[in-house]
Amino acid sequence: MNKVDFYRTGESFGQIKAELYQQLSEALSRETIVNGEAVAKFEQAMQEYTGASHCIAVGNGTDALIMLLTAAGIGKGDEVIIPSYSFFASLSCVLHVGATPVFVDIEQDSYAIDAAKIEEKITSKTKAIMPVHLFTQLADMQAITAIAKRHSLEVFEDSAEGFGMFADGRHAGLFGKGGVLSFFPTKTLGALGDAGMIVTNDADLAGQCRLLRNLGRDEEGIAQILGVNSRMDDLHACFMLARMGRMEEEIAARKWVAGQYHERLAALFPRVKLPVIVERPGGNHPVYYVYQIAAENRDALAAYLTEKGIVTETYYPMPLHQQPCIADLDYRAGDMPVAEMMSESAIALPLYPDMSAGQISYVCNAIKDFYNQ
Repeated sequence: MNKVDFYRTGESFGQIKAELYQQLSEALSRETIVNGEAVAKFEQAMQEYTGASHCIAVGNGTDALIMLLTAAGIGKGDEVIIPSYSFFASLSCVLHVGATPVFVDIEQDSYAIDAAKIEEKITSKTKAIMPVHLFTQLADMQAITAIAKRHSLEVFEDSAEGFGMFADGRHAGLFGKGGVLSFFPTKTLGALGDAGMIVTNDADLAGQCRLLRNLGRDEEGIAQILGVNSRMDDLHACFMLARMGRMEEEIAARKWVAGQYHERLAALFPRVKLPVIVERPGGNHPVYYVYQIAAENRDALAAYLTEKGIVTETYYPMPLHQQPCIADLDYRAGDMPVAEMMSESAIALPLYPDMSAGQISYVCNAIKDFYNQ
């Protein structure tokens, strides 16, 4: 065994080749291959899968977040509560609309915003709470929506990683005013490149988002508002339509890989802390998008695995409240202890549906060898 990639899709392509070729042939025979018929078909398929009343396909998950907040009227003078541990887009979207991010520490097990610490951060300027669903499971949406209701706040979900994740019978992104999905190639449902989606049950919000993604123009090409150019290409939609038929099979395969890691790495506790699925009121249907461990001597472990040809990822090496671009907000080291601890110890292992038992054994044996040295 010479190399284990962090993520691969090669084997999956073979499984969907016939369906993909059919979708592509149909798309290429049409005049419009940007935000065209294939995209509309994909939006409809996503409505059926997620249960959302409206699915708006866009260029990427970051644009989706910006448009979602813009369409809801979030802007200058408003505060948006977000977790201190997430991908940078969770912060940048708030900054892009002119609002101020207010950070809350995270739960150690779920990596999601700690709902018990939200209310102490609410002020007269707070307009929204934006939880982020990371890696495997949803944040505590029952608690978060209850807080929002008590304080008359909106809830927007950064559910970029949340495809296939449900709680209390609802898909990620549908607990508040709206949410987003990312279809970056490594995601559970990935495109051929950048692509994203806004999901909502609010018809007015959906209408605004459809205008925003197309430069603010209506169907007649008349600009009603100032928007952006963030439409999905039909080629991405074709690829994901072809993949959707295998999604439950792929989600099950991801769960199997995670189970193998669980079984083979459990004896390394407490030097290695494995993922924990948190029980939530109403149930919790997780999806193993990322298998993230908290590891003693994380950086040395990552270097050792690299030497062995094993590719890992660090999610996320610096918590959001410490990013240099917001130094003027005057957050300091120690303000978010759990987020800071995870940024120093978390490392994600290779995980994809076609991963073999041999590859899993190779990764696990390398981790054991590192700690046995």
